[in-house]
Amino acid sequence: MVAAQLSNVSKSYGAVQAVDDLSLRIDSGRVFGLLGPNGAGKTTTIRLLMGILRPDRGSVSALGAGDPIEVKQRLGYLPEEKGLYKKMRLVEFVVYFGRLNGLSKADASKRSEDLLERFGLAHRRHDKCDSLSKGLGQKLQIVATLVHDPELVVLDEPFSGLDPVNVELVRETILDLKTSGRTVVLSTHVMEQAEQICDAIALINRGRVVIEGATEAIRGGRGDTVTVEYSGDGSAFHQLDGILRVNNSGQRAELHLDEGVDPQLILRMLVERITIHRFDTLSTSLHEVFVRSVAEGHEHARAEPRQDTAP
Repeated sequence: MVAAQLSNVSKSYGAVQAVDDLSLRIDSGRVFGLLGPNGAGKTTTIRLLMGILRPDRGSVSALGAGDPIEVKQRLGYLPEEKGLYKKMRLVEFVVYFGRLNGLSKADASKRSEDLLERFGLAHRRHDKCDSLSKGLGQKLQIVATLVHDPELVVLDEPFSGLDPVNVELVRETILDLKTSGRTVVLSTHVMEQAEQICDAIALINRGRVVIEGATEAIRGGRGDTVTVEYSGDGSAFHQLDGILRVNNSGQRAELHLDEGVDPQLILRMLVERITIHRFDTLSTSLHEVFVRSVAEGHEHARAEPRQDTAP
């Protein structure tokens, strides 16, 4: 079942083409990762999905409605930009958002108290929002996003400002939403988190989808990553064919192999040059897929002939 879909959507701001003929399908009950470099069009895509913006061309549907605005009280949205009402008390802020999204006062109050407790904010329920640190403010906004139990939750950089303990709390919350049948769209620069929790991803660059599909299929179809713990001259890695990129920290190196290259061949060539203490083969990380795909996109853009815009 489809939770949301964008079909051949385009959106521009004056001369800037933010989204260009973009299509996405987000299946129900899944965690969908929306990835891309800064300025790729992720936030515009999210705002189109939420009905905040209207596309210049194409269509957007959510939860069976042809216009997301028709189901806005079934959607939850955490924007990247922070928007706390500074002089409101924490519990008032969360209750206010629950009421905005259709909850009765009693239900909004009950759910606010429960979520503040879960997110470790109950003891500060009567503090004002402007007393919170960046990380605590981020947690409060997540609470306000979830208070009305939305069916489709869109989180734009939810890990921003969080310490490792609270990153884990938010990660568990996202997985709990999935377990309960909710759909989560996650936009993040934290590739490790996306890799661990996203069932499917779309990588956007220059307003277009570069890669889309199941996370494991994307990682598995992009070559191999080899980690080597060694002693000797690390320049040996650069002398071998079939290695796309080397991240070398001195005694440990990460080698990103071209598609189809046999890691065992690399190992045989390396043992003649350096002393190998450990050699592991892994699937390519999302971080590496991200870096390669964005780099390829920039190379393609440079190779395109320049358009003459003179009349």
